[in-house]
Amino acid sequence: MRKICMKRMLLVGSGLGLALQGQAALAQQAATTQPDGQGELVVTARRVNERLSDVPGSVSVLSEAQLAKGGIRSTEDFVKVTPGVTIVASTTDASDVQINIRGVNGARDAEGSIALVVDGILKTNTASLNQQQGALTQVEILKGPQGAIYGRNATAGAIVIQTRKPSDTMQGGARLSYATQNTAKGEAWVSGPLMPGVGFVLSGDYMNTDGFYRNTFLGNAKLVDYQHGFNINARVIADLDDQTKLDTKVHFGRTKGASLSFNAAFALPGFAAATGIPTFNENVNTHPFKFYGNIVPQNEQKTLEMSTKLTHDFAGATLTAWVAYNDIRNWLIADGTSADFQLFTSAVNPAVSGVVSSCASTVAALAGYPMASPTYLAGTSAGSLFGPYSPTTCDGSQYQRREQRDISGEIRIASRNGGSLNWQAGLYYINIKRRAVVTSQGDKGQGAAAAAYTPPSGISPTNQLFDDSFRTNAYAGFASADYSVTKAFNAGVALRYDVEERHVTNNVPMLLDPFSGRCLNPGQGLGSTCSPITPKSRTFQQFEPKVTLRYRFGPEATVYANWGVGFKSGGFNNQGASAIVASYFGAIGSEARIEDIYKPERSSSFEAGVKGRLGPVDYTLAGYYNRVTNMQFFEFFVGGFGLLRVVENIDKVDLKGIEGNINVRLKPGWTAFASANVMDSKIKANSVRPSTVGNKSPYTADYTVNLGSQFETPIRDGLNLLLRADYRLTGPTWFHVVQAQSNPTIFGAPGNYTGTRRNAYGILDLRAGLSGKSWNLTAFGTNVLRKRYLAEVIPAVEFGGSFIAPGALSQFGLELGVKF
Repeated sequence: MRKICMKRMLLVGSGLGLALQGQAALAQQAATTQPDGQGELVVTARRVNERLSDVPGSVSVLSEAQLAKGGIRSTEDFVKVTPGVTIVASTTDASDVQINIRGVNGARDAEGSIALVVDGILKTNTASLNQQQGALTQVEILKGPQGAIYGRNATAGAIVIQTRKPSDTMQGGARLSYATQNTAKGEAWVSGPLMPGVGFVLSGDYMNTDGFYRNTFLGNAKLVDYQHGFNINARVIADLDDQTKLDTKVHFGRTKGASLSFNAAFALPGFAAATGIPTFNENVNTHPFKFYGNIVPQNEQKTLEMSTKLTHDFAGATLTAWVAYNDIRNWLIADGTSADFQLFTSAVNPAVSGVVSSCASTVAALAGYPMASPTYLAGTSAGSLFGPYSPTTCDGSQYQRREQRDISGEIRIASRNGGSLNWQAGLYYINIKRRAVVTSQGDKGQGAAAAAYTPPSGISPTNQLFDDSFRTNAYAGFASADYSVTKAFNAGVALRYDVEERHVTNNVPMLLDPFSGRCLNPGQGLGSTCSPITPKSRTFQQFEPKVTLRYRFGPEATVYANWGVGFKSGGFNNQGASAIVASYFGAIGSEARIEDIYKPERSSSFEAGVKGRLGPVDYTLAGYYNRVTNMQFFEFFVGGFGLLRVVENIDKVDLKGIEGNINVRLKPGWTAFASANVMDSKIKANSVRPSTVGNKSPYTADYTVNLGSQFETPIRDGLNLLLRADYRLTGPTWFHVVQAQSNPTIFGAPGNYTGTRRNAYGILDLRAGLSGKSWNLTAFGTNVLRKRYLAEVIPAVEFGGSFIAPGALSQFGLELGVKF
């Protein structure tokens, strides 16, 4: 697919005579790798090889050359070059990824909404989306429900990745870069034969950055958004005979860094008017970020993935069978959120008095220390006001853990390309074991414990604990066929039936919170008498059809239409969540009602479009409509009890929009392109918060616009010049179902959330480089206009404010690439 451009757009924003380049447009260019007879990219959007222009749906593609020339390495890079797609990544920890495609968002703590398929194998953990996948050769981003073709949890779309295969001779390459903020990145690969019929690829990557922000309380320490990590990938492909191949892969990765790089912004206009302190009612877009927590944030993630895939060619069909094992473990420690509720300023149990005395001493020690308004210190903890993540110990600390081990497998038989009928059928199975822990702790000034439970005598005694083990067995059968009725007309149908059996067991010991004298988990009881939480089981199932039509009405023009059903299983919140919300927030008149079991998400999506080529111009234009039922949405609650993360359902959401791309070849070596997605989203029904009907779908930008240009020319024999500019404009975005309206809060005054919408923002990236036959040297800048924007806004509406994370600042550096 290709992208829009106008010459007058090309002259905007680049002193080099280049236009601002929308990388989303870049993703639509015809590539030079894997071409068919007409030089057009061959893709696998329907699990068969076909020309990009023949695919009856919206697909953005990045070839190996585009990945290299654009400096594109990660899922965040893929997303920012694709219209109608946005991402929130790593704001809480390394495993945190939420991708929104045309208004369908992957809710934090639920299953993802994007199928990630790497070399034909479906990844099973959303944390994989935030990791390097090896030596990339092609990336496809498919929009709309893809479950019938690509499998589980593809309600919003799919990311299909191809990595390097073994070569017949020894080859290799590397790419190294260094940029401001002490940001070093490197990746390398080597490929070749091991013995006749057996080849290998070994690749790895490394990243280190100090981050953009500093902790002023800890001596301007680089502890806010620092990160370093590595990945190692090995792949061996063996020809067992002329018809049979065995493809085996191993991936190990490790990441260490900071966590929860948030500030709080209040939304209490009554407090602002009564006190004369305007920051009690702050617009999130103008908040001055200040990081000064006394707890050193930590986050660590370890990944082990192994898979093997067998393919065998019969006379008229190919059998593919694979099995995969994945083990991803992630934990974090961070400062707490409970300072405003006086939770740690007094205690029922004297054994935790160290927390109380630490709170008072840290407040007294900070006299005169500049803290962000409306926070202030009055010399004693009782007379002070301080928000979360403060330099005092009064806000406690928190520990969270998420780990998942799973084994999955698929067997598929498919026709071999060549005839007018292509078909496939198969079976899929996965077994998942997952554990989720969220704990709130007191702070004695001795740091935070990396443990689910710490006794009152420990360095950070636990005051609230959610700890559950989840088991899932999922089964699916699928089949699809597409038939070319004539050379011009093609019709296809795909069917899938999913069954998910889910179980949850609570691990919280029946102990009392030493600070309140109540049960450690509210699900065990709301008083001092605790009862075990009964294990729960639930089965979710769904039939997912998809129908496609395509008609080629000219040699290079196609119209298409498709309709499909998306499905994402329901599941379990941490047990006790419903009891907390009912107890703490029902009393203040909040309409929020959370269930310990959330419902499955279903969607019905229709798309129609046209794509083609007119001389030097490639174009696509599509319109879409999607009705989502029980959309899963993440919500964060905080109060005197500690903190709570839950998934809730929005009964009905309507999503509709239009998307277009144009790519213009101005002259040899010079292209310009543009793309845009404009959408309207509306909540039609919401029993969890009825007052939000009519609001927009959360995490959904009103529009995205990409503009750009690339110029490449030889300047002498063996030496080429590359100039490129990328501009991405992301429209206004709400992050919660509660939007420009008021809501009761635990402070007794209503909060108003008009100021929690993220403003539109534009990011300009530039690259300029020289290249020879086996090397390239590139200077680059990201966010060169120094635009400040928000990465995420998490309104905690009963708390009376939002937790906000800043976006990346400007970065400049050099990149060196070599091949041999």
